[in-house]
Amino acid sequence: MGGVWAPRPSTGPHKLRECLPVAVILRDRLKYALTYKECMQICMERCVKVDGKVRTDHGYPAGFMDVLELEKSGDRFRLLYDIKGRYVLHRINKEEASYKLCRITKVYVSAGKIPVAVTHDGRTLRYPDPDIKVNDTVKVDIATGKPSDILKFELGAMVYITKGGNTGRIGQLMHVERHEGSFDIVTVKDTKGNSFATRLSNVFVIGSGNQPQLTLPKGRGIKKTILQERAEAEARGEL
Repeated sequence: MGGVWAPRPSTGPHKLRECLPVAVILRDRLKYALTYKECMQICMERCVKVDGKVRTDHGYPAGFMDVLELEKSGDRFRLLYDIKGRYVLHRINKEEASYKLCRITKVYVSAGKIPVAVTHDGRTLRYPDPDIKVNDTVKVDIATGKPSDILKFELGAMVYITKGGNTGRIGQLMHVERHEGSFDIVTVKDTKGNSFATRLSNVFVIGSGNQPQLTLPKGRGIKKTILQERAEAEARGEL
């Protein structure tokens, strides 16, 4: 992306620093629009759906795991991180676009004595399954907003790193270190056998064992060293 200024995302379900406004997706990523004005026009023609709802706000913040749908062009994407920690629009089929994974950030009992679970994208799930705990991931049906499946946060789970220096890496949860009054640290091992540690809050469960509940972006969450990257670029004839 060139230029000094960028569209500021509107307030919404994802944090300002952890989202992409729809305008940036349409103009700089998908190249469906050349200018900001065209992004507005595309949105106002009700062409853009985020998580199954039409969004006419060109600054709407789309974030991790959101499903973006453009019915006119038949495009469906899921927002995921690549191995460098950048957002990628990962193309998915219609079946996969019908659900998303949500990390549980909070579980409590509301004012009317109703048990509630809150997800990373600001959804409140009322009367959740009592097995749902913080850090677990639920598979949410986008059409109904109801959770259909629980992916427990446990050793051996397949996890996606969503923050920190290891953003975008995917591996198996090996170990959890509890630190009272500080940050809990988890150890993750990827399929190539590389181990790394990160904070518990940076981890997002996407499956159990080696079965992810969604298709993975290019690179499959394996971080390469700069030497490996260079060797591959040479093999492709890019250097």
